[in-house]
Formats: sequence, C-alpha cells, structure tokens
Amino acid sequence: MTAQLHEVLALIEQELHALGWWEQQAPTPEALASCEPFCVDTLSFAQWLQWVLLPRMQELLHAQQPLPQNSAIAAMAEVIYAGQGSATDALQAALGRFDQLLAVRE
Repeated sequence: MTAQLHEVLALIEQELHALGWWEQQAPTPEALASCEPFCVDTLSFAQWLQWVLLPRMQELLHAQQPLPQNSAIAAMAEVIYAGQGSATDALQAALGRFDQLLAVRE
C-alpha cells in the first residue's frame, strides 16, 4: 500500500501542476501555522495540498510512521471545486483515491 500512496501523492502533485496551481514560493510560516482545518483562514485549498498534505504524508511514509486512520479530503475538494466544471475532475479523483487508500488499511 505504501507504493500506492506514493503514486497517488505524485498524481496529486501532477494535477496541481497541470492546473497551474503549483507554487514556487512557500507561504509564510505564519500562514502554515494556522490552527484552522485545511488552513482555510490563511491558504487556498491547493496551497494546503502542496505545502501541508503532500509534505506531511511524504514525511510519514519515509519515516514509516503511522498514517491517519481516515481522510475526507475528497469531500472537502468537492465542496471547494463545486461549479468548476470538469477542470478539477482528475485532481478530485486522485484525492478520492487517497481517501480510499487510507480507509482500506488494516
């Protein structure tokens, strides 16, 4: 399953690039230190994916640390990207796959 998680994380990054949402400059430390879910008060959802979710998951996988028990990131993406047509379908599919992989772990 680790290989599958690495693949889906790479796919999420690929989709952020394809959408033109990948950023070269990191947000400020203050923005990243938000206590709100998904840093909604300081980051866009795409920024949160790039600067919080992806690095945190890569770190957990690399260190062979316990992974989250479940995830509802796809549901959040569905709400955020509602009304954007099919532009975000591949990203949302990748996030759905991420959620599924976390849910099926033993």
